[in-house]
Amino acid sequence: MLSSLIIGVVVLSVLLGLLFAFVWWIRREQVGSLQRARETFHIRREWLEADFVSRAEASGKPRGLRWLHCDFDDSVCFARDRRTGRYRALVGVTISFEAIEGGGMEDVEAVGNLRAATVVFRLDGPEWKADGRALFNLNPAEAIEHYQNDLETVE
Repeated sequence: MLSSLIIGVVVLSVLLGLLFAFVWWIRREQVGSLQRARETFHIRREWLEADFVSRAEASGKPRGLRWLHCDFDDSVCFARDRRTGRYRALVGVTISFEAIEGGGMEDVEAVGNLRAATVVFRLDGPEWKADGRALFNLNPAEAIEHYQNDLETVE
């Protein structure tokens, strides 16, 4: 009976040790992959910003407005998609528009106002991507908070 108890304790100890090692390895991989994600984002950032602007201009949104300028903030907030586990990089922007002739916005005074928004870039496999959508009236921290069911901060 005592030998069965000792064997049970040893087996349980080994299993707990393996579980601890597995959790440690997963955490180490996550930290390493976040570091790689940050590095690749910073290497590709200028290209990603240009891709975002091209896609946003081509989207035709907001309707009746032409994108004039998009000024990107220096800081970046990184988050993780809760569903997929993939990283997101959120960057604040200031955008200016002008009315397109015949687009129905020529008489709107607010067209010339600068607009604050957040651009979300997504890590898709090893590559960062831009989809051309901006989250207006939210800075990056507010965007993560607003979409807290979908995003979690990783910093």
